[in-house]
Amino acid sequence: MERLDEDHRWWTGSRRTVVALVVLFVVGAVVIAGCPDEPTEPEEVRPARTVPELMEARGLSEADVQAALMTYHPSGMQDEFVMFASGGQAGNLIVIGVPSMRILRYVGVFTPEPWQGYGYDDDTAAMLAESQRFDGDISWGDMHHPALSKTDGDYDGEYLFVNDKANPRVAVIDLSDLVTKQIVSTELIQSEHGSTFVTPNTEYVIQSAQYPAPLGGVFAPIEEYDELYRGAVIFWRFDREAGRIDEEASFAIELPPYMQDLAAAGWLESEGWAFINSFNTERAYGGIQEGNPPLESGSAQFDTDFLHLVDWRSAEQVVADGNTTTISDLPVISLETAVEEGLLYFVPASKSPHGVDITPDGSEIVVSGKLDTHATVYSFSQMMALIEEGEFDGVDDYGVPILPMEQAMRGQAEIGLGPLHTQFDNRGYAYTSVYIESVIAKWSLETLEVVEKLPVHYNVGHLSAVGGDTVNPRGRFLVSMNKWALDRFTSTGPLFPQNFQLIDISGDSMQLLYDMPLPLGEPHYAQMIEADLLDLDTIYPIGYNPIQGEIDENAVEPGDERIERRDDGVHVYMTAIRSHFNPDIVRLQEGDTVHLYLTSVEQAEDAIHGFTIGGYDIHVSLEPGKHANVTFVADKPGVWPMYCTEFCSALHLEMAGYFLVEPQGGE
Repeated sequence: MERLDEDHRWWTGSRRTVVALVVLFVVGAVVIAGCPDEPTEPEEVRPARTVPELMEARGLSEADVQAALMTYHPSGMQDEFVMFASGGQAGNLIVIGVPSMRILRYVGVFTPEPWQGYGYDDDTAAMLAESQRFDGDISWGDMHHPALSKTDGDYDGEYLFVNDKANPRVAVIDLSDLVTKQIVSTELIQSEHGSTFVTPNTEYVIQSAQYPAPLGGVFAPIEEYDELYRGAVIFWRFDREAGRIDEEASFAIELPPYMQDLAAAGWLESEGWAFINSFNTERAYGGIQEGNPPLESGSAQFDTDFLHLVDWRSAEQVVADGNTTTISDLPVISLETAVEEGLLYFVPASKSPHGVDITPDGSEIVVSGKLDTHATVYSFSQMMALIEEGEFDGVDDYGVPILPMEQAMRGQAEIGLGPLHTQFDNRGYAYTSVYIESVIAKWSLETLEVVEKLPVHYNVGHLSAVGGDTVNPRGRFLVSMNKWALDRFTSTGPLFPQNFQLIDISGDSMQLLYDMPLPLGEPHYAQMIEADLLDLDTIYPIGYNPIQGEIDENAVEPGDERIERRDDGVHVYMTAIRSHFNPDIVRLQEGDTVHLYLTSVEQAEDAIHGFTIGGYDIHVSLEPGKHANVTFVADKPGVWPMYCTEFCSALHLEMAGYFLVEPQGGE
């Protein structure tokens, strides 16, 4: 690591020299190569070829060339970092290489993803079905906040968690193969936003409600909002050895009917505490047609809202003592108990706060107010002293103690119009996204003064720095995740992409390097990790079921392919290898239940097959060694081709066969 740091410092301090040398080298090489004996093209039609010519023709500056050199990856060069970004309304995860900003993969999570066959085989279809709520049929998800697993407050490269805001669900993605292994859902709350955020050793995955509703999904009139509507924060216990959330060991804490927003878990000095922003302390609920102000203005009347302080370590003991009520299969600590046991405190925060972020040393919490111009820096030690001494500015309407804001904070940084989220580097600077101004503000944690603002395009929401929300920020790259992109890219109609802008933060000044259109849902948050911290499998052992995490009991060995008719249907044991399926003809009767067991017996990297049966809405991706089970009813008589959907070899088109479904009665 020390050598890497030295190399990085050399590059950071010398990159302008490097750029100049590269440009001179390229120009010199082109000049030398450009003196052949044969005639050249007429000057008026000769395209620009040298670096100076290209720069002049395209209006590029030296800074543009420098940025290009910092992001350009020639064929075969791999990225140093990997960014995991939410897929927004698409409900999937986006994997992006940094600094090239190349999309490497989508990962199916909350919605079917045909390329991976996700949601079409028995195991992934069951996982999606089991995550449904209230016996509904949810076909989409609103993913917001990916969270990498941590050890001692830093990324460990083992797991990733993502949330669904619209349908409170949390998914577990195994970073050994980038496959979703579990989805848990709850009917306790009806929306969520403050998730997924992990405690410093991934003991828990935090999920907090956003829009208050009666707990458990029951009905109550909106006029009884104050009395019957509530928020909650869920602490999902993560079993690292099993790689799964342990629902039986999880719990929740009831919260007042404010609109809880983003959350974070403290580390080092603040370990054991969770911090959750909230807005709408006014408890407005809209009703424009009924003569009420819209929620937008009704929730913006007070000058401050609340930051929640939650003692989750002490809450564990309350749960162990059984001082809970079960709602929607979760033990819930009531609001009254949370107050009595000293688990919940409030401190006023700038108007309509959004981001809540922990400084790398864990000693301070940074909160930004969307309708204010400040980032407030709270001192954890000062807040603990106030709690210890019982110094409060009274309680809210639900009896929760309120800490005095002035005594709880170290100070405020004047950021600008619409500050949202903050990330950190390794040199004592914070970087805050400023939505209305469309800038990234760099400010000193020591002096709380802004030292630089970099314009971005446009209306930045979240931002993500390498390790920027850990105890060990790397101080290399930052991505501005912009909501608007008008005039940035070639028009594709009224629906515009989002714009991810890559920024170098390793120098004295920030440098914008690259614009990346992202035309998939509305991505929200992302996290970046060193590529070499990921230990990804590239092949599975033959017969391995990724969802089960073991060799499937129906795995098919070469030479053991067969078709068996039993009382419960037709069982087809099939293998796939370049360039055939075996068996490749399956004879069925209309109405047969088909149990299809598919095993790829490939063991070469990237030797991927797909499998489909036309007319039956079946698709499976078969990575090397993977096994998948598909159950369906052959209810459509006829001749149905099956074929490989992934171009796998020169004889790919010949990798095919037939499902022959004979009509009942043989007609």
